[in-house]
Amino acid sequence: MTTVLDYGLNNLSSVIKAIRFLGFEARTATTIADDTSRLIIPGVGAFGAAMAQLRELREPIREFAASGRPVFGICLGMQLLADASDEFGTHAGLGLIPGMVRYLPREAGLKVPHIGWSAIAPRPDREIVTGVRTGDFAYFVHSLHLVCDEPADVAATCEYGVTFTAAVQRGNVWGTQFHPEKSSQTGMTILRSFLTCS
Repeated sequence: MTTVLDYGLNNLSSVIKAIRFLGFEARTATTIADDTSRLIIPGVGAFGAAMAQLRELREPIREFAASGRPVFGICLGMQLLADASDEFGTHAGLGLIPGMVRYLPREAGLKVPHIGWSAIAPRPDREIVTGVRTGDFAYFVHSLHLVCDEPADVAATCEYGVTFTAAVQRGNVWGTQFHPEKSSQTGMTILRSFLTCS
């Protein structure tokens, strides 16, 4: 069973609706039940507040990922996969993707937060972006981005003043900075890949 984690700082209904549209079952839960086969961590809001809400779930999430079962972080949920963030101070993350979450540079002359549709460039060797083509569009709402320590963890990039990480994959741990549930065919392709991965 796919569990969409409810920790009080996420938009659950659109994620559940997208999963059911694809013909799969999912549930929202505040804990990780024994029968959870896949875990989705959506999120909106601030990194530090989210990690405070996840305080009791940090180790269960890490143990779930260590078991080899698929984990997918969406938007803030992807940022939470990192080691830490410098949003409103320094806050420790889940430590599943080595790297730091940093602000998008305002000196690039573009509005921050980055809101709207932008083209992404997937890496062809990453399962998370199977079927996604360079130039396909996804929907973003964010002011920060994940700077990965390991270039191999970057599954797709996007240009917005700078080149930033649009998607990550480190084994069974996946993440998108954009909202797949709001990204039309691009997002549905990625969600389907996650829901069918081994």
